[in-house]
Amino acid sequence: MDYVMETQNLTKRYQSATVVDHVSLHVPKGKIYGLLGRNGAGKTTIMKMMLQLVCPTEGTIRLFGMGYQEHISDTYRKIGSIIETPGFYTNLTGQENLEILAKLRGQIPKEAVKSALEIVGLDKEKKKPFSDYSLGMKQRLGIAAAIMHEPELLILDEPINGLDPIGISEIRQFLCELSHTKGTTIFISSHVLSEIEQIADMIGVMNEGKLVEEVNMEELHKRKRKYIRFTVSDSVAASTLLKKRCGIMDYETEDSTLKVYNDTFNVGEFNKLLVENGLMVTGINTCEENLEDYFSELIGGGGIA
Repeated sequence: MDYVMETQNLTKRYQSATVVDHVSLHVPKGKIYGLLGRNGAGKTTIMKMMLQLVCPTEGTIRLFGMGYQEHISDTYRKIGSIIETPGFYTNLTGQENLEILAKLRGQIPKEAVKSALEIVGLDKEKKKPFSDYSLGMKQRLGIAAAIMHEPELLILDEPINGLDPIGISEIRQFLCELSHTKGTTIFISSHVLSEIEQIADMIGVMNEGKLVEEVNMEELHKRKRKYIRFTVSDSVAASTLLKKRCGIMDYETEDSTLKVYNDTFNVGEFNKLLVENGLMVTGINTCEENLEDYFSELIGGGGIA
């Protein structure tokens, strides 16, 4: 497979603390790769090492098939990025900020600034200074700065942070269009797992500096288990009946919910059994695990915030 970005045993230590621990990533050309993990898992540090903002302690990085320190000027001209909160001149407008960046980078036509602002929906905010931008607008301007030179690779750290639902949907559609129609490779980290699930072709899962999983979404969809979810007045009592009367051991309970990972048993008969034993059933649904379920199971639960 043709990889735009690869790491081999990439490691970063700060004194006695290892924040990235022998990570080997593989980002295919023209695909969207979602990097997931709790705060402090090492995601941002990996991105900073790829952009030479932080020096690796060990390991290698390859970009476009070459070592990341080879042909630096040509290599990094092909990359656009947002790392953490984008920084701009506060007293200038978005357009003025982008025009300065375009001059510094060189070989970027004036029309590219206008086009980038239109893409992120800031073309009607020409007179507003950056200091008056909302957090979502600042994120949009950061994306505009990252794409105005039409990079082959986008490295985006939490690009939808601060956006409202409409803004998130627009950015999602834009990233998918970049990848699917222009072949842009996108390496993105996000805490919004539902968004990553909708756009990513591959995901990598980080936990405490280690890459614990790397899988394409097609394979992940095959792994996701289906289950029957019962909403009952007493999930513990319901699970006891499930074990003793039905012989089913593959289940989970949480508050008033019983999840049964077995689609061969008679749902109607079990519902009748619950009612006969004095349990109130307020809901029965056929469900499938989502990316958040998978993530929580992989790293031991507790979410990613």
